[in-house]
Amino acid sequence: MTQPLIIYNTLHRQKELFVPLHAPHVGMYVCGPTVYGDPHLGHARPAITFDLLFRYLRHQGYKVRYVRNITDVGHLEHDADEGEDKIAKKARLEQLEPMEVAQYYTNRFHKAMEALNVLPPSIEPHASGHIIEQEQLVKEILDNGFAYVSEGSVYFDVAKYNAQHHYGKLSGRNLEDVLNTTRELDGQEEKHNPADFALWKKAQPEHIMRWPSPWSDGFPGWHCECTAMGRKYLGSHFDIHGGGMDLVFPHHECEIAQSVASQGDDMVKYWMHNNMITVNGQKMGKSLGNFITLEEFFTGSNPLLAQAYTPMTIRFFILQAHYRSTVDFSNEALQAAEKGLARLLDAVKALEKITPAEKSTVDVSGLRQKCYDAMNDDLNTPIIIAHLFDAAKSINSVASGKESLNADDLKELREVFQLFCFDLLGLTNESASNAAREEAYGKVVDMLLEERAKAKANKDWATSDKIRNELTALGFEIKDGKGGSEWKLNK
Repeated sequence: MTQPLIIYNTLHRQKELFVPLHAPHVGMYVCGPTVYGDPHLGHARPAITFDLLFRYLRHQGYKVRYVRNITDVGHLEHDADEGEDKIAKKARLEQLEPMEVAQYYTNRFHKAMEALNVLPPSIEPHASGHIIEQEQLVKEILDNGFAYVSEGSVYFDVAKYNAQHHYGKLSGRNLEDVLNTTRELDGQEEKHNPADFALWKKAQPEHIMRWPSPWSDGFPGWHCECTAMGRKYLGSHFDIHGGGMDLVFPHHECEIAQSVASQGDDMVKYWMHNNMITVNGQKMGKSLGNFITLEEFFTGSNPLLAQAYTPMTIRFFILQAHYRSTVDFSNEALQAAEKGLARLLDAVKALEKITPAEKSTVDVSGLRQKCYDAMNDDLNTPIIIAHLFDAAKSINSVASGKESLNADDLKELREVFQLFCFDLLGLTNESASNAAREEAYGKVVDMLLEERAKAKANKDWATSDKIRNELTALGFEIKDGKGGSEWKLNK
């Protein structure tokens, strides 16, 4: 049964009842990564947030088409209209083809998402595969008089658009604010107005990524891809557009302007934005150099990390906060999340072992609806987790023999935990992966060999031989060399 879902619409700055344009169908577009580096914690948050929404909408019976793009062209440094393409720059530095860079990091992104149990989207279009659609969008905006050609590039005329529409309605800015905060950049003289943004950029001779167009050999502006691909796969009007709060301006503001300028009205009904992951109060991001990659979290191989954290610890850490609140990274917060997740999963294990009694001494009747109420209140995951923790206390009391559950209540608890803990929050009850376990075993062996080296240095041959013999008995082959001891497992 579909329950009324309330979501916060950034466009109107208020919570609104979610009513799809074409129920039971729902169209959802979420901005994906620019694939020029490894995914980090900042990428995990929108992926997990909109995975949660995707799961819940499907649970509610909607037929969801979820589009999440891959940006592999057009995203210039500093999100500006000048400078080098982020992927082309990486390709130049590593002497690779740009698409080689894009494919490598796309694969890495997919691997990280799979580890976090993020469901794949229905469609994952690449910007470079939709140049024709982006050129068509630019032509429409030009034909409607909201853009101009300048030295082979095409720019959106913000002042002309703002005279008829409101440029800044999503971010709450007016054009004077935008003008006052627009940086002076090289090539700005091509523009009529410093707030104008590129729809098509003429490629300089050294620019690798280029396509023919009526205006020049060049490439589309960063903002074009989402408008063009959203319309192609979800139609000229669709339900939800999501992304990180850092995209509200300029990216999503420009998307709104492009859709209105090309087709006469807004394309998106609900705009949803997750808040930032911060490190010491500063946004985590590649451009600031303060990011920690997801692989580093999983292996503990970053100096900011006190230990390795499993993908489910990361997922639980993100879900413990409401998606519209900031989350500040710290080892203490992650360790607390690790313990909290273990407590919840231990309760699930205990639940499976409980034998039903004739009567219940704990009341579980309202748990399911309490969790639904929290989910329907703008995806309030911290409240859901709090309800599950309360239930976990009751489960532990039953497991210790202090309380009891009858068969119906036991069945209800198992179903509620399956639904909210696993199906919707997307947690998994798996222990650390084989790779993580093997790495941990390896560190233990290395530690033993270090102790053996100390024993040899102290001429404590008995301890040295004992460590070697016991490792050999377990199947480890130890080779001593000038640089120290090496090992391999023969089993």
